[in-house]
Amino acid sequence: MLLDTCALIWLAQNSRRITRPTKDRIAKANSVYVSAISAFEIGHKSAKGDLDLPLPAFEWYSRVLEHHDILEIPVDGQIAFKAAQLPKVHKDPADRMIIATAKLYKLSVVTADEVYSDYGIEILI
Repeated sequence: MLLDTCALIWLAQNSRRITRPTKDRIAKANSVYVSAISAFEIGHKSAKGDLDLPLPAFEWYSRVLEHHDILEIPVDGQIAFKAAQLPKVHKDPADRMIIATAKLYKLSVVTADEVYSDYGIEILI
């Protein structure tokens, strides 16, 4: 499964925004992934003051991935082209990268954004 940026933040905060069944699935999953675009979103939100983190953004991000044993999927040319070719249902470029990643790797996505399901992606929250 793939965590969107908000889900990664919520997991790190042990937020109730992720349901207990989804947290259990994350804990039992062989592999949990995040798109590298989430690093950009977290860094950008932190720099703008929209995300208060206890550590510098990159250090926080790295520690969260390590602590939760999350693997990062790089944004490569194939993902970028797939994102550009998606129907224009979702306008946010970072979300389009996450959607393209999920489609290419055939992953469900932990997200509260129901628009992902318009792309034929299983969403968990």
